[in-house]
Amino acid sequence: MIRCHLSRMMGEQKLKIADVARATGLNRNTVTLLYQETATRVELPAVDALCTYFNCQVGDLFEHVPEDGEAPE
Repeated sequence: MIRCHLSRMMGEQKLKIADVARATGLNRNTVTLLYQETATRVELPAVDALCTYFNCQVGDLFEHVPEDGEAPE
């Protein structure tokens, strides 16, 4: 499973979904789905916009977490 750390990153800076959507130019729904970790797909331009805004790497934003029964890497 892929974990998204957007909510943690936003919380550290006390940002609202609307703040991130406005600053990145992303659709509010896209930011909401990532924030709630319910997104099933993410476009690369959205990942790029978030990494640019938070000055982070993709690995800082997303993390692969093995599910039960899945072989660890």
